[in-house]
Amino acid sequence: MARILIAYSTVDGHTRRICERMQRSLEGEGHAVTLASLSAAGRPDADAFEKVVIGASIRYGKHRQEVFDFIEGNRQALATKPSAFFTVNAVARKPGKDVPEGNPYVKSFRRLTPWRPPLVGVFAGRIDYRSYGFVDRQVIRFIMWLTKGPTDPQACVEFTDWENVDAFSRRVAAL
Repeated sequence: MARILIAYSTVDGHTRRICERMQRSLEGEGHAVTLASLSAAGRPDADAFEKVVIGASIRYGKHRQEVFDFIEGNRQALATKPSAFFTVNAVARKPGKDVPEGNPYVKSFRRLTPWRPPLVGVFAGRIDYRSYGFVDRQVIRFIMWLTKGPTDPQACVEFTDWENVDAFSRRVAAL
C-alpha cells in the first residue's frame, strides 16, 4: 500500500473535513495517509510520499496563495508521482458546475499553474453564516443572493456530496 500525502488549504475548516473523510477511506484500504495544512509552519515535502493529493477551498473567487506556493515548491515531485487536486466551493452545488470541465475555479486554477494532475475533483462546500464575521456574512449573503443560493443569516447549509468524496478517494487509491 502507498504512503499518501493529503495537503490542504481551508478557510473555515470544511475542506479539512473532506480531507479527513478521504483519510479514513484510504486508511481503510490499507494506505498510510498524512494530512497536512498548507497554512501550518513546516509544510510537508511531497518527495517523502508515493502519492500526493492537494485540496483547496475557494474564498471570494480564489484559491489561497499557499496552494500555488506548495505546488511551485514541489514541482518536481508533483511531475513524477501520482497526484490529484480537488477544489471545494459553493458554486459546485449547481449541476454542471460540480465537474472539473464545468467548474470556473478549476478553469482558473489551470490558467494559474502549469501542474496538470491526472485526477481532478470538485466538491460543493458549506455555507455557515453563523460562523462568519459581519463583513464576510454580508458579502457571502450578497453573492448567494446573486447566484440564487441560501441567504438566511442564521443558516448553515452543507452542499457536500459525501458519496462523491468517497468515489474520489477510491480513484486516488487506484492512481
